[in-house]
Amino acid sequence: MSAILKLTMPKWGLSMTEGTLVRWLVEEGAHLEAGMEVCDVETEKIANAIESNVSGTLRRKAAQEGDVVSVSGLLGVVADATVSDSEIEAYIKDFQATFVPPSPEGESSGPAPEKIELAGHAVRYLKRGEGGTPVVLIHGFGGDLNTWLFNHEPLSGKREVYALDLPGHGESSKRIERGDVSEFAEVVAAFMDAMQISRAHLVGHSLGSAVAAATAISDPKRVASLTLIASAGLGEGINADYIEGFVAATTRNELKPHLRQLFADEDLVTRQLIDDVLKYKRLDGVQEALRKVADTVFPAGKQSALLRDKLGQLSVPLLVVWGSDDRIIESSHARGLPNARVEIIPGRGHMVHMEAAAELNRIVDEFLG
Repeated sequence: MSAILKLTMPKWGLSMTEGTLVRWLVEEGAHLEAGMEVCDVETEKIANAIESNVSGTLRRKAAQEGDVVSVSGLLGVVADATVSDSEIEAYIKDFQATFVPPSPEGESSGPAPEKIELAGHAVRYLKRGEGGTPVVLIHGFGGDLNTWLFNHEPLSGKREVYALDLPGHGESSKRIERGDVSEFAEVVAAFMDAMQISRAHLVGHSLGSAVAAATAISDPKRVASLTLIASAGLGEGINADYIEGFVAATTRNELKPHLRQLFADEDLVTRQLIDDVLKYKRLDGVQEALRKVADTVFPAGKQSALLRDKLGQLSVPLLVVWGSDDRIIESSHARGLPNARVEIIPGRGHMVHMEAAAELNRIVDEFLG
């Protein structure tokens, strides 16, 4: 009997238990290739496209538009023409009869974040995967380790991958001393020491890219490679209105237009995403931390940490990825970097690692390999 393959609801982030199938992007009978976008799904936190992890013919849509599907639940069935309709129907019936949704608690929910004390900071981190040269994921301004919800698990298939909350962000302590890139780089180095990571691939987004670059400049031997996504630190220009608006916003209506600037597809900004950011911004010490970082790293609407020249002197392998429609830091900052592999992903914005997650994951995985 020929193989029957399934399309299932992925798990995006630690708390996701289900998603709503918003629309199918392909019809039954269509030939799918691995990586092809097949449907749009919305969770309580974010909306995104699901990409097929298999190749073959979509024989049946097991879920319809508007259906709420559990994580790992069946969306569609892929099989070649030698598989009969009755076999397809029997497969779906058996799956639905025996499927047990993963428990939100326990092993099926995957690894849980931990905290560690680093030079007076309580730093939250999450580890996935085992073996290989470790990867450290470093989020951007106002973000946290959940920024990598579409990337962390896919990149951990061949290696251990750590994501952390920088001080002032997420669930790490909110105390900031200088608020500059070097302070964050010192925390990353201390984190590597605490995890007994002598050498790692550093992957950063936006401000996190500047932190990764500063870490490599400070001690190149610690860094196996650098991946900079929509990187700060490569030029003075930045969307000052976004920085100031994000820091100053205290209500949903004030915050929403600024968060929408992060994405080329503004519909990806859900109500829950806005509420989650507001919840973070209302924590004790967050406003002061964000203001200090903004005033130090982005003073007077410009970037103060200019690392391009020093970065160009490193022999560390360098990958730079940008969305062509980035409205926060223009993709032109990727130009002219010596010895760098540059990938510009068309039609994506500043959060390119979320908007084009599968493509970015393939690029980064190949680069790390």
